[in-house]
Amino acid sequence: MIDEFAKDNLHGRLRRDREALLWKLDGLSEYDARRPLTVTGSNLLGLIKHVAGVEARYFGEVFARPFPEPLPRWQDHDGSDLWATEGETCDQITEYYRRTWEHSDATIQALPLDAHGRVPWWPEPHSSTNLFAVIVHVLGETNRHAGHADILREGVDGRTGMRPEHEAQIDEEARAAYCAKIDQAARSAASAGV
Repeated sequence: MIDEFAKDNLHGRLRRDREALLWKLDGLSEYDARRPLTVTGSNLLGLIKHVAGVEARYFGEVFARPFPEPLPRWQDHDGSDLWATEGETCDQITEYYRRTWEHSDATIQALPLDAHGRVPWWPEPHSSTNLFAVIVHVLGETNRHAGHADILREGVDGRTGMRPEHEAQIDEEARAAYCAKIDQAARSAASAGV
């Protein structure tokens, strides 16, 4: 009974966090969704492409349930799993992500939490794992990149929040006053030698 509760709870959180990550693209142009927003090239659409590949591999290859379509190159030296090429549209990548959800959900529903898997890209002896550990790993990866997406989206247009129902109207004056307060505290601490 505890296994089903744990599985349902983790799976529910994964579903929620997938939607939160995807929501960060809402209302953006192709350019803003894919343009580099950090010095290392981080971009919103690339995060989604990367997380889609993570899900497809972890809930596919690890449990001998391969994703039924070709996967983009992964963890290449050129980082091509972290950005969209000229030929890939925002719609194509988001639909690819949604298809990985279907595949991942089917794996999660079909297997018990203690189902054995093997992660071929993890070093031995750590490559042996189970569904519970993979769900936790993918949930962590999704959360990590959703946090990145929060910051990137805030930099594009100031939008914040985890989901549409949490979005608040932006009070630019209050936001500027808040940032000035934090900056003043930082300057005071620096001049005091803290």
